Amino acid sequence: MLNAGATAPIQRVVAPDTPLVKGERIQVKTDLINAEIDTNGGDLRQLTLNEHGSDENKQSPFVLFADKAPHFYVAQSGLIGAGLPTHKDLFSASSKEYVLANNAKTLDVRLTWHGVSGVQVDKIYTFHRGSYLIDIGYEIKNDSNNALKPEAYFQFIRDETPPAGESKFLRTYTGPAIYTDKTKFQKHDFSKIGKDPAEDSVVAKDGWVAMLQHYFLAAYLPQGNGQREFYTKKISDNLFAAGVIVPAGEIAPKASARIDMPLYAGPQEQETLKNLAPGLDLSVDYGWLTVIAVPIFWLLSFLHKWLGNWGWAIIVLTVMLKLAFYPLSAASYRSMAKMKALAPRLQRLKEQYGDDRQKLHQAMMEIYKTEKINPLGGCLPVLVQIPVFIALYWVLLYSVEMRHAPFMFWIHDLTAQDPYYILPVLMGISMFVQTKLNPTPPDPIQAKVMMIMPLAFSVMFLWFPSGLVLYWVVNNTLSIAQQWRINQVMAHAPKQAKR
Repeated sequence: MLNAGATAPIQRVVAPDTPLVKGERIQVKTDLINAEIDTNGGDLRQLTLNEHGSDENKQSPFVLFADKAPHFYVAQSGLIGAGLPTHKDLFSASSKEYVLANNAKTLDVRLTWHGVSGVQVDKIYTFHRGSYLIDIGYEIKNDSNNALKPEAYFQFIRDETPPAGESKFLRTYTGPAIYTDKTKFQKHDFSKIGKDPAEDSVVAKDGWVAMLQHYFLAAYLPQGNGQREFYTKKISDNLFAAGVIVPAGEIAPKASARIDMPLYAGPQEQETLKNLAPGLDLSVDYGWLTVIAVPIFWLLSFLHKWLGNWGWAIIVLTVMLKLAFYPLSAASYRSMAKMKALAPRLQRLKEQYGDDRQKLHQAMMEIYKTEKINPLGGCLPVLVQIPVFIALYWVLLYSVEMRHAPFMFWIHDLTAQDPYYILPVLMGISMFVQTKLNPTPPDPIQAKVMMIMPLAFSVMFLWFPSGLVLYWVVNNTLSIAQQWRINQVMAHAPKQAKR
């Protein structure tokens, strides 16, 4: 839990220089990532994800870490204790370029620091084939005459600039998050960091700390049940730190010890995150509709495995949801069909009572009672679908699995808006057809509102993810077919009853 009484770990961490001092760059290449490690502190200063395109150019790899414009975001670590190296100390390496061999599963990059008192520290990065997990290890060899009791800190330094490609209309969370079994998933918004020291420090024996942005995250994942201290800190007006401190225990003279810290830096692939650490999949934050969004994403993923296309998966999901809600929708559409049949009688009542709204209302209620019609029955399918619609919206907005996923023809990214606005126009047309199939409200103002809604929704959906608009177009089309069929049945029912 948040521990206001604990010694604030942020006071013990060496503050970073801004701008960072630069040493030599070590290039690292694996099948999934390209990395740059600076010998000054052994910082991970640049990280590109080869399998994910950038928002500006899908042909260029996505840059997650960078120590230059347009944003600042690096992974640092160091040791706390007299005579031990921080991220400000200079390391050396045997090579300036490391490449994962074709037949190798791992790649080690070793940096070395020598202290004046006889202490040697090796900082080792271990990269894995087919994985965005990077193991960071410190090997401490104490050849001095004094015992050491070091702690290691691992932190992200980032500015609050939104990532490239962030929409002005669809803002997502960017910033630190801390998870423990007791406090669960907690976001630490940049705007609140530094205002309450108690909120900037979390002491626990489990959990992780991450820096989140749309579709991607970097997270330190301490192992075991040893005590660790999570922290956030404001460094300057536009620069923040989030990290964790772990103790290394006492190292006697002429003895050695090792500290390990897994770092995940990559896409928010939910199945991968779930297997890495408890609660890490919660970084894909669907908000208060998680209970609905998670099953929707699971079903979409299942359909995608069979169909091989996220667009067709959305269409099939829409059909399945429509079938699931069919009994409810059918009852509602029958109610609307009856209301439409009553429209002439209601119009005569309006002419009969004129401006006497009380008598008009009483007469209308009497007709509804006699005909056993619920005037609000037509609203029920819409109300039921709203949570599903919002949950699907969050699934499309947050699921990196669908990022840059094409459908067909002009739709090359289901998570981006329709480039030619064809789907929003089709949605507006489908809503207009639905309006014509439904009974006209007796109130002239309500009738005008109903006619304006298709246009208003079309304009609003211009900036929505095309996958979401695709769902709504298919759903409206199925609703039109269902409403038309029920209207036909209801229209023929009185004629058959007379025979």
